[in-house]
Amino acid sequence: MNPKANRIAWAISLFSILLLYIPLIVMVGYSFLDFSSGSHHWTSDWYIKVFSNESILQALQVSLVVGFWTTLGSILLGTAAALAIERTRFPGRAVFDAVTHLPLVMPEIVMGLSLLIWFVMLRITLGTFSIVLAHITFSISYVLITVRSRLKDFDESLEEAARDLGASPWQTFWKVTLPLIFPSILSGALMAFTLSFDDFLITFFTAGVGSDTLPLKIYSMIKFGVSPEINALSTLILGATLIMVFLFFKPFQKILK
Repeated sequence: MNPKANRIAWAISLFSILLLYIPLIVMVGYSFLDFSSGSHHWTSDWYIKVFSNESILQALQVSLVVGFWTTLGSILLGTAAALAIERTRFPGRAVFDAVTHLPLVMPEIVMGLSLLIWFVMLRITLGTFSIVLAHITFSISYVLITVRSRLKDFDESLEEAARDLGASPWQTFWKVTLPLIFPSILSGALMAFTLSFDDFLITFFTAGVGSDTLPLKIYSMIKFGVSPEINALSTLILGATLIMVFLFFKPFQKILK
C-alpha cells in the first residue's frame, strides 16, 4: 500500500465527514446562543419557548400520530407483500414486484400531486387520514425491501423442522419465522417512521386545514427567518432521532450482524 495514497484517502474522507456534519454542529451551537443583547451569550431560553409554543406542540402531536399509523400500516402491508412475493407464485407477480419499487424512484412532487388528485376523486377529506394514506404509499416499499432481503437468506429448513414437530402454519410463523425476520421488520419500521416524520412535499399536497405536521410548521416559521427557536426545535429532533436509533438497535446488534 502507498502511504501517500492512504493519507490522501484519509484527508478526503475527513473533509467529506466535516462537510456533512459541520452544519449540524453549528445548528446545535446556535440553538444555545442569544444575540438579542448585541453580544452573544449561552442560554436555554429557546428550548423553553419551543416547549411553551402550543402550535409547535400540536404539530408535533400530529407528526407522532401520523408516524405511528404510517409505521403500523407499512410493516403490516410491507411484510405481507414481502412474504407473498418471496414465498408464493401468482399471476402478475413480476408486475406487482415492479410496482412496489416505483415510490423509490418516482419524484415526490409527482407522487404528491397524483395522490391529491386521487383523494379528491375519492372524496376523501384532506387531513390526518389522507396524510397517513399518502405516507403508507411510499413507506411500504422500504419495509418490503428490508424484509425481502432477510427472507432471501432465510433457512427454510427451520420452518420444515417446526412443521415436522407438529407445529401448525400459524405456530410456525409466530414462533419461527417472525422472530427471525423481526430485526428486518424493525429496521423497516424505523425507516418508515423516520420518512413519515420528516416528509414535507407529499404532506404539503395531502394535508388539510388543522393537520399541519412538524415539517410544515417549521416551513411556515422559516418564512419569517431562521430564528434560534427553529434551531432548538431541529436540535431536539436530531437528538430524539439518535436516541431512538440507539435504543431500537442496541438489543439487536448481535442479530443484525
